[in-house]
Amino acid sequence: MNIHEYQAKEIFRKYGIPIPPGEVASTPQEAEVIARKFGGTVVVKAQVHAGGRGKAGGVKLARTPEEARSLARQILQLKIKGLPVQKVLITPAADIATEAYAGIIVDRASKRPVFIVSPAGGIDIEEVAAKTPEKLLRHPVDPRYGFQPYEAMQLAFFLYSDFKQVRATARILSQLYKAFIENGGSLAEINPLVTTPNGDVLALDAKMVIDDNELDRRPDIAALRDESAEAPSEVEAREASLTFIKLDGNVGCVVNGAGLAMATMDLVKYYGGEPANFLDIGGSSNPEKVVSALQIITADPNVKAILFNIFGGITRTDDVANGIVTATKQNPLKVPLVIRLTGTNEEIALKILGENGMSAMTDMDEAVQKAVALATGGKAA
Repeated sequence: MNIHEYQAKEIFRKYGIPIPPGEVASTPQEAEVIARKFGGTVVVKAQVHAGGRGKAGGVKLARTPEEARSLARQILQLKIKGLPVQKVLITPAADIATEAYAGIIVDRASKRPVFIVSPAGGIDIEEVAAKTPEKLLRHPVDPRYGFQPYEAMQLAFFLYSDFKQVRATARILSQLYKAFIENGGSLAEINPLVTTPNGDVLALDAKMVIDDNELDRRPDIAALRDESAEAPSEVEAREASLTFIKLDGNVGCVVNGAGLAMATMDLVKYYGGEPANFLDIGGSSNPEKVVSALQIITADPNVKAILFNIFGGITRTDDVANGIVTATKQNPLKVPLVIRLTGTNEEIALKILGENGMSAMTDMDEAVQKAVALATGGKAA
């Protein structure tokens, strides 16, 4: 679950991380009132679950309250990566001497939290990793012992040489780790972590992603979800108990099982296509899930072909077939459909489809190639 910058900052503040004050506005008039209260130059920042806010015009400096009102009006009319901006954060501008990066992610391979720090902050960490990898340090944390003070000092020395700033940064990194662990984070990030001309170290930005598995036992964290800031298709999928992530391609994918879904997306790319989504209907045999899946995918105007890739183990392929038939009767498709079914009750599934004028393939590669060709006008690799 993504949360907004202002929400992440509130969490970080609770753990003692030094962050400048800030307040959220939903209207230009509110932005002006907040800016007037802070006085001086302020930053007006779009609150939206999308990266690249600055490049999209979602982060602006306002030197007067009137300018803050004007800029807030502009930003509140933006859509950033398809998501409307409904709130802006107003925070005093800081004098910056240097910018660094500090973040924690969960590394699935090592099953550990991993710190990533870099003295090159204020830009995408992916860009740093690609262009100047020597400016990036990764440090896995042993969950048996937690993040130790000497580890924090080692990372801080990678960022700064001034001992005062090293000690301040080590303290911030320890606080960041505690916030990450105690709130069920899958990502926690400060970008930029800055020093000021007088030597202070501050967190000017905050980002946090919460592991969905934490939400049932942490209603206070679950309450931070802002569905109005999420893609409507992802909200609809969650309500239907589907695992769905919207992407930018044109091949809609409906698959059972996360591993098979990833393999399907890889094959779509391999054969020259672009997946429009990750959608896992799971191991359920409920035909209604299939109906919901098709409704979500067909609502995406970028989808030019739909691929069902079902390997029936726990999932019964005949139930999936019934779901496909029901969904296409309720909402006739305007794009071609490719079906690959194999496994439990396969013969029954093929019969159900055949009686309704449909057919299914059993070879995964052939099905993916056909879907890509249909989506790209016969240009599959």
